[in-house]
Amino acid sequence: MIRWDALAIVAGSALLSTVVLVGLFSLGVRLLTTGGRVLLVEPQEFTGAITVQSPKRAAKMARRARKAAVASPLTEWQKNAAVVAGCACFVLCAGVVLYGVYLIVPTLHA
Repeated sequence: MIRWDALAIVAGSALLSTVVLVGLFSLGVRLLTTGGRVLLVEPQEFTGAITVQSPKRAAKMARRARKAAVASPLTEWQKNAAVVAGCACFVLCAGVVLYGVYLIVPTLHA
């Protein structure tokens, strides 16, 4: 017999943890970019069909980042606080993932 209440609890907790994890990660990225740390991927050479960015596009994005940093109304203290808070969000994301692994692997808590 299927325990529908247990299924609903598992589905609800999975949905809630997914929303929390994605929210923390998004907030972390937002705080890092607010603090002036632009997340750019350097152009790489790949042998396959995968390309990240052309050097021209990377230079354009770097110019945009510098322009946005100059136009930012935040003080240096606020920018540094945003970077620290963004890093804290990523640490919390890692903690949520590690707690999920702890719950799944029985040898860790037996």
